Amino acid sequence: MRVSILGATGSVGASALDLIGREPQLYQVEVLTAHRNAEALAQAAIRHRAKLAVVADPSAYATLKAALAGTGIVAAAGARELETAASHPADCTVASIVGVAGLAPALAAVAQGRRVALANKECLVSAGAHFMDAVRRHGTELLTVDSEHSGVMQTLEVHNRDQVAKVTLTASGGPFRTWSTAAIAEATVEQALKHPNWTMGQKITIDSASMMNKGLELIEALHLFDLQPDQLDIVVHAQSIVHALVEYTDGSVLAQMASPDMRVPIALALTWPTRRATPAARLDLTKSPPLTFEPADEVRFPCIRLARDAMQRGGGATAALNAANEVAVAAFLAKQCKFGHIAEIVAMSLEALERERLLDEPQGLAAIMSLDDEARRVAAMALSALGRRA
Repeated sequence: MRVSILGATGSVGASALDLIGREPQLYQVEVLTAHRNAEALAQAAIRHRAKLAVVADPSAYATLKAALAGTGIVAAAGARELETAASHPADCTVASIVGVAGLAPALAAVAQGRRVALANKECLVSAGAHFMDAVRRHGTELLTVDSEHSGVMQTLEVHNRDQVAKVTLTASGGPFRTWSTAAIAEATVEQALKHPNWTMGQKITIDSASMMNKGLELIEALHLFDLQPDQLDIVVHAQSIVHALVEYTDGSVLAQMASPDMRVPIALALTWPTRRATPAARLDLTKSPPLTFEPADEVRFPCIRLARDAMQRGGGATAALNAANEVAVAAFLAKQCKFGHIAEIVAMSLEALERERLLDEPQGLAAIMSLDDEARRVAAMALSALGRRA
């Protein structure tokens, strides 16, 4: 199988390469990309004998080219080269570039009409209708790398697809599951980055702490599985053993369970519908802690409500939600605002954009990116207003 990985130096990309490295006879690595970590990218490209390595940041090109000198691996840099790399023929392209920057490359991969293993939430949150239309037009096999959505994929019975009553995604609750509203609002960056179950990048870890991540996953599921907003729910499951539940009209509920290891859904996306052995710990329910389930608290975690409201609103609301959240999370990580301000910035941004009547469904990629830019501008203004108020 020919495999390309967009975002090879991130947590998903590294996990995918770990799996590939365990059975190298099964895979030919075609393309690896990174944002600017040229040294790590070059090491991965050499180790896995990639044909092409691309950094999105042109300033990292010289470092990448020097590191690959004499290897026969082609080096390239820049946004246009990144899209070209995503169009490189591959049987499976893992799309794991973080943020809205991953949208155009993922669409380029979709245009191949082969398999895309999607790990980029923004493709569906910011451009769900546009992205899924491209998937249908090109006949692309779209699979998910997310553990919860992979769980849904595995428990959706094709022959009973019209008899699904509810799809429930589980959430760990993050590091603040038992904290009070006041304590959460004052949480530090260091506290927010201490996820109890998963090892992920900074952005997604902060989203998990605010539970915005789970709200974004609801929006993803809406598009991935062609569901209605009232068919989607969240339940807090601190052990992260059950990843998703699908309830059918007869009252039956099917659950997908596995140890919390991202290599399980990544492996399945690479080899679907075949399953291959992974290094993930085997699940022994006789030795695991009791499995608990709690309702998601939208008072302590208002980002869930914001995501639900945007999903119900439709149009460009989810794209604006995502952009404003990215601005707020970046500000929090830079210690420019409090943790409690993340939801406030997002809410202020959506309200302002609604007043300006800018939340209609964007028509085409250019309109999506324009709305993303505008939402970021409005979110930056909200951040500034909060700073003046403090």
